Amino acid sequence: MTDSGRQTYGQILKSSALIGGSSAINVGFRIVRVKVFAILLGPTGVGLLGLYGSVADLTRSVAGLGINSSGVRQVAEAATTGDASRIAHTVTALRRVALLCAVLGALILVIFRDAFSRLTFGDSQHGGSIALLSLAVLFTIVSDAQTAAVQGMRRMVDLACINVLAGFYATLFGIIVVYLYYRYGRAEDGVVPSLVCAAVMGIVTSWWYARKIKFERIRMTSRQIVVETSALLKMGVAFMTGGVLMLGAGYATRIIIVRMLSLDYAGYYQSAWAVSGVYVGFILDAMGADFFPRLTAVANNNAESNRLVNEQVEVGLLLAGPGTIGLLAVAPVVIELFYSAKFGPAVGVLRWICLGMILRVVTWPMGYIILAKGKRNMFIWTELLKNLSYVAFVWFGVRFFGLAGAGIAFFAMYVAYYALIYTVVKRVSGFAWSGANLRLAALLAPAIAIVCFSWHFLPRLLALTLGLGLALVTGILSLKRLSALAPLEQMPEIVTKTLTFLHLTSRGSRPS
Repeated sequence: MTDSGRQTYGQILKSSALIGGSSAINVGFRIVRVKVFAILLGPTGVGLLGLYGSVADLTRSVAGLGINSSGVRQVAEAATTGDASRIAHTVTALRRVALLCAVLGALILVIFRDAFSRLTFGDSQHGGSIALLSLAVLFTIVSDAQTAAVQGMRRMVDLACINVLAGFYATLFGIIVVYLYYRYGRAEDGVVPSLVCAAVMGIVTSWWYARKIKFERIRMTSRQIVVETSALLKMGVAFMTGGVLMLGAGYATRIIIVRMLSLDYAGYYQSAWAVSGVYVGFILDAMGADFFPRLTAVANNNAESNRLVNEQVEVGLLLAGPGTIGLLAVAPVVIELFYSAKFGPAVGVLRWICLGMILRVVTWPMGYIILAKGKRNMFIWTELLKNLSYVAFVWFGVRFFGLAGAGIAFFAMYVAYYALIYTVVKRVSGFAWSGANLRLAALLAPAIAIVCFSWHFLPRLLALTLGLGLALVTGILSLKRLSALAPLEQMPEIVTKTLTFLHLTSRGSRPS
């Protein structure tokens, strides 16, 4: 492997460790928050939390016009040129458009509050809560734009700090708000105020770090505003469409579960969904934070783009594979730990969602090729097909398999999406899998299959032991491979210490 290749892997690991580490801390906060909410609210309240969250996310995605994601791309391009004036124009336009979109999003929820309530809950009794939710949408859109500027400038340390502090304050104030309502016997009424508090703390923390971006203060002419806004919206609409489709599919899934099953089952699904994204979320957060700006910089070089994608997928699988195997093995324990024994029905759907999540680690970097090349229509069509198939799978799955059908649908959707996105990116950039990734898939796929089937055919204790054993073995092999890919000094400290413990390194030298 060349020195440049080692440096690239080192950069991936460094950003993964930084952003993933902040996500890990955030997960700790989330565990506390979710555990308290589960105790105070029960399955019904957790179901409400998921439904209100879906309404807010969907509205934010529509009103935000995708400018947070396109803003990352535009700021990254401007930063690559080193032109201070261009950076100033891009960041200024991003902030102004975000404020306008935020007000629009808030107005949408206020004006159509009763319509959202009837669509979500079947009546208009929740209209007041949805109107209050408009504040969360307002603050979050502005916060997203500020964070996009930080990410586009590749200020990874600041981005990690935003994630940690926002998570801490959201947990602290969210728990306080729900508990105060719980004391008066109205715990479920505290769900929306807790979401608003989280949004408020998000905008405060993102502003604190976004203000550190130093650029010249400028007065933009009307023509300059139009040019910058047009550039943001061209890709922004594509990002928005993809986001709306994804969130809309999630929203539709929850409605299908509520209508076909009950609000309690929506709570079980929400708990499984939240747990499944805990570990894989580390890798996906790192992808979005650092990988996309790097890929954008080389978007016109197919060979380089394909190399970066293969490297990102390899590192993603090395990090996510063993953790996913472990989560599949201890799913019942994790659900009870994060929530309570009442959430037992979530275990089955959790395992299916985990299978889909590992495919998400594979397909996300491939999808970024389309985005980096600015192929808006192609991106929209692939996202449309993916999410329409998901809703269709959910409808059939829940109808014939109950709650587990929602998880089966998620996995089936990613199987179909993999076939689609691989065909598309092969045509766009000549993409093909590296030999390293094919060998890695040959290792992880049988291990995952064994763990899944063991819970159906083996006693509980034996299945648990087998799953943890496979997680340990694949984890050791993954660490050994990671140690061969990147400079040791760029490896996360915990990895270096583990390698030393396993005698794969000797006094800080690279293993042979």
